[in-house]
Amino acid sequence: MKQLLKRGIVFDTETTGIDPLTGDRVIEIACLELDNDLPTGRSFHALIDPERDIPAEASRVHGFTWSDLKGKPKFVEVAEAFLAFIGTDDPLIAHNAPFDFGFIDAELARVNMPPLDRARMIDTYALARARFPGMPNSLDALCRRFEIDLSERTTHNAVLDCKLLAEVYVELTGGRQRGLGLATDMSTARVAEYAPRGVRTPRPMAVSAAEEAAHQAFVARLKDPLWPTG
Repeated sequence: MKQLLKRGIVFDTETTGIDPLTGDRVIEIACLELDNDLPTGRSFHALIDPERDIPAEASRVHGFTWSDLKGKPKFVEVAEAFLAFIGTDDPLIAHNAPFDFGFIDAELARVNMPPLDRARMIDTYALARARFPGMPNSLDALCRRFEIDLSERTTHNAVLDCKLLAEVYVELTGGRQRGLGLATDMSTARVAEYAPRGVRTPRPMAVSAAEEAAHQAFVARLKDPLWPTG
């Protein structure tokens, strides 16, 4: 198996609402593995029975109703596979990561498992706000800014959102220029060669009397000019 140079995990969740502390639950988890910030093709995905109703406003966001998820595995049944996929110390990358971490931690607490290590968190929303202060930095906005195809995103979908976020993360971190094998030592890689053409003859740039007079007249109108008029 190819050794990963720098493993990371892009992940996303869909939920029944916005607050795990009031009983909202995770209904979908998706993860994509990155190698040196580029997708490897390995992924994890689970639809989860939340064991409760899904409000209509949440269904309008992600398209799932409780009837769609009844009979799917409960979180306790997918927890071990999820934790095995994300490992123990690789970075976990999510958009508005505190939201996803909070929901996963609440689910882990319900099954008496320790929370995710917050030191692993990489929040692409925070990265985007630092890079584009005062601008819209939703996943949709970033995809449009980076010209990433959004045609399939009719509702929130954890799998598709992970794929889009992987592309956004690459753009935010400059990752498209890494791992492409253009040179063994990127610090010495050159993209162009300059061929000298011998001694170049200086080309004098003469100023006419009219141009000189116009310049002097302009400078004379300035208050405390930094250069002399004569």
